[in-house]
Amino acid sequence: MDQVSGLDISENRKAQKYSPVIQIRRVLWGFGKVVFRLIPRPFYAPRRMILRVFGARVGHHANIANTATIYFPWNLEIGDWSSIGERAMIYNLGKVTIGERATVSQGAHLCAGTHDFSDPATPLLTPPITIESQVWVCADAFIGPNVTVGEGAVVGARAVAVKNVEAWSVVAGNPAEFIKTRELKQVN
Repeated sequence: MDQVSGLDISENRKAQKYSPVIQIRRVLWGFGKVVFRLIPRPFYAPRRMILRVFGARVGHHANIANTATIYFPWNLEIGDWSSIGERAMIYNLGKVTIGERATVSQGAHLCAGTHDFSDPATPLLTPPITIESQVWVCADAFIGPNVTVGEGAVVGARAVAVKNVEAWSVVAGNPAEFIKTRELKQVN
């Protein structure tokens, strides 16, 4: 038994984390994401199409940068008029849902995968992430597993949100803390 400080590393390595069907999908997506990345920046429609072919639910006019990393397209749902920016990391081992008119800015990291550290074999866990409509996840922010960012909220640049974020709030820092309520200006 290969143990370091009580962790059962050998059991973790032996565990089958993905079914054979998911393994095949991962291999096929390995080729699909090469094509996804080669499509130049302004051509969002072909990238939406590629993601849909691989099982993503992608809304109309969703803009996803070609440098964004999406691990499992079949675990992604993104609403109309939403965007995923340059170098954003969508580590969606679990379901990631992004509402309408939401923005995940450049370098943001949505992490829907973790391990049960209370179990010596540290099995894989895949809790979901929900980004509701009209949310702005600012540059380089981190959203952890099993977090819901409420409608209209803003997660500040480089913030680390490991707990739910209330609707129409602005949070920042590490860990992310409430800063103020987001108020929208009325357009005349």
